[in-house]
Amino acid sequence: MNDYSIINGKFVLKKEAKILISDLSVQRGYGIFDYFRTVSFQPIFLEDHLDRLFYSARQMNLEAHFCREELKEMIFKLTEKNQIPDSGIRITLTGGYSEDGYSIAKPNLLITQSSFSFNKENFNKGTRLITYQHQRQLPHVKTIDYLMAIHLQSFLKEKNADDLLYFDNNEIRECPRSNFFAVTERGEVITPAKDILRGITRKKILEFSEFNTKEASVHENDLSTIKEAFITSTTKNILPVLEINGRPVGNGRPGQITQMIYEKILLLKENPQSN
Repeated sequence: MNDYSIINGKFVLKKEAKILISDLSVQRGYGIFDYFRTVSFQPIFLEDHLDRLFYSARQMNLEAHFCREELKEMIFKLTEKNQIPDSGIRITLTGGYSEDGYSIAKPNLLITQSSFSFNKENFNKGTRLITYQHQRQLPHVKTIDYLMAIHLQSFLKEKNADDLLYFDNNEIRECPRSNFFAVTERGEVITPAKDILRGITRKKILEFSEFNTKEASVHENDLSTIKEAFITSTTKNILPVLEINGRPVGNGRPGQITQMIYEKILLLKENPQSN
């Protein structure tokens, strides 16, 4: 296993990788990224992640000085060079070296890879959420801005919770790094659609025809009546929500529908040849 990254198309050892402090990602926190996994050297849902990356770049007025095929070639060469079969690959596009520290310049492209193996034991452990009123800026764009989530780490510890569940105007939005799903008493599997980042795992679940999945508003008041809940992301796959604001969700254990969706998404992700 090697430890290489790519900066603007060139391989560099990770310990030697650097960009200048004049980059807008440093000066103003301006940039985007996307993150996907490889399993047995095969990228999972790569086309979906690249779709989102290029969409984010357009929304942020960042001109990508490479095409999709060039980017894919870089990714495959990095995977081959590092020889990490199960990994996470992050593609970052920065605001570039700005002369005045405010104007967008030619973006810098950073691609990093590190080992990642999904821990199946986390499913039964689940997670505990606490609601917090906040609306992310440009929520449909995967920016590098995680200011509020990082700022509130001490708040999470104080409340004995694992993660935040943002809401605004009484409507549930998302967690800082994952999407939220609720299972109603009628067995509907619903996920908020308004002012959120549309996750790739979320997208795949909405395509499952055997479950009654749909996008719909979830109000903060609804949380006391839902039967099950779970969050989704590239790294978490599906993680049952066992508690919200100190109150159990359902019976406080992973629910049956959550379990079935988890098994289906896990099969999809852990078998790259099926993608």
